[in-house]
Amino acid sequence: MSRGGPPPATPPGPAPGAVGGAVGGAGQAKVPGIREVAALSGLSVATVSRALGSTGSVSAQSRQRVQEAAAQLGFTLSYAASSLASGRHHNIGVVVPAVNRWYFSTLLDGLSAELIAAGYDLTLYTTGHGGEQRATVLSELLLRRRLDAVIAVALELTEAEVLQLLALNRPVLGVGGPLPGAHSIAIDEFAVAQAATHHLIGLGHSLIAYVGGRDEQTADFKLALRRRQGFESALQGAGLACPPEWLRVSDFTVQGAYATCRELLAGGRQRPTAIFAASDEMAFGAILAARDFGLRIPQDLSVIALDGHELGQLFGLTTFDQNPRGQGTLAAQRMLSRLAALAAGDGAAWEPVAEQFPAPLVVRSSTAVPPAT
Repeated sequence: MSRGGPPPATPPGPAPGAVGGAVGGAGQAKVPGIREVAALSGLSVATVSRALGSTGSVSAQSRQRVQEAAAQLGFTLSYAASSLASGRHHNIGVVVPAVNRWYFSTLLDGLSAELIAAGYDLTLYTTGHGGEQRATVLSELLLRRRLDAVIAVALELTEAEVLQLLALNRPVLGVGGPLPGAHSIAIDEFAVAQAATHHLIGLGHSLIAYVGGRDEQTADFKLALRRRQGFESALQGAGLACPPEWLRVSDFTVQGAYATCRELLAGGRQRPTAIFAASDEMAFGAILAARDFGLRIPQDLSVIALDGHELGQLFGLTTFDQNPRGQGTLAAQRMLSRLAALAAGDGAAWEPVAEQFPAPLVVRSSTAVPPAT
């Protein structure tokens, strides 16, 4: 996301005798630079660079003097020159498995809005086409010196990969799971799945089916496995069990879950009274499949999920809202704070932690007490 717009017009040369008013060999006025701004403002080049590029702490008075001098000279900041002087590029690399899935696109929306507001560019990389593309991104593209930092979303970097980036003075932040030696933001997949199951059990359900994803679809942080383990742990704690035929595997799409739930609801002599879907989109598929069989939601079948999809309200879906847009916003804020600390020479005080992001329960109309037997 590079800065757009037409290039600025060449500023007029200053009046004779003004700072920067030297004449070039062809009789053309010299374009004022950062040294001319420093001379006119009476401040150092380093202070002027910080004031114009927002790369460090500058007093309000100094910033005003720099801005007035720059305006008087018709000076326009060159980001290329600023990058060479400061070692900063105002560009953060973001790595995601894909951009065509709701979670990733929504998270990117929150992340990019925060970075743009802070004057940063965002360079996006995807790793969804296999191990070779992942290796190219991590071993080549991210190591180029045009990035100030890296945010990895749902990507489990090894300790060696994190250290390689940190050794090049590139802070690393992970979203979706812990990274060794780096700050991270994630929800507790196991605990949230456990809480979703407890919600159904608390309503009186004992015949609960589960529709989750394949482990290889979320291989990096084992999201699918952790959610299924949370579901099974809650059942076990309540003295319940899920029949193998009710433990279904699908993809994280409406269409895939719709086909899976049609098979689930069509088979066997006994139907579940509730379904826990491992994502909101899968829950939408489950609700549509139930309607095909004339089942009412929630009178005949309760459905709960985990995500916070914006369409959940239209379906009346009870869910745990993991707020991916909020995750992206927080990730950007944490990284911007880290970069500010480095610019101020306070990088040693940074302590990376595995930060838990809240996912509150949103109760709607898709869950209720089970039907009378």
